Amino acid sequence: MDISATIAEMKKDPGFAENVGMVLVHNGVVRGWSRDDHATVTGIEITPDYERMEEIRKEIEGRDGIWRVVAEAHEGPMKPGDDVLFLIVAGDIRENVKPALADLLDRIKSEAVTKREIFD
Repeated sequence: MDISATIAEMKKDPGFAENVGMVLVHNGVVRGWSRDDHATVTGIEITPDYERMEEIRKEIEGRDGIWRVVAEAHEGPMKPGDDVLFLIVAGDIRENVKPALADLLDRIKSEAVTKREIFD
């Protein structure tokens, strides 16, 4: 996903200027070390559940003050530095947008994406 291009397209949509005062972005990247013990990771295998991601996306988009939510996950083998997960939340004020992005990220990571780290 080209984040800047996606946001630029959002801005063209009717209602953007009337409903959006904040756009937050998450760009998840493959780390070169394991969260558990900091062991060196040479790659990961990502398996997204796109149907569950869409359910979560719609739920978050339905919240008060949230105008648009975009979620994109890559799948398959990846190496450190590769982009894994893109999230965009556009809404009215930070008190609505910040928790929406946090919940979206936490729920997608826990409910809709599995990963297997690869070590040498």
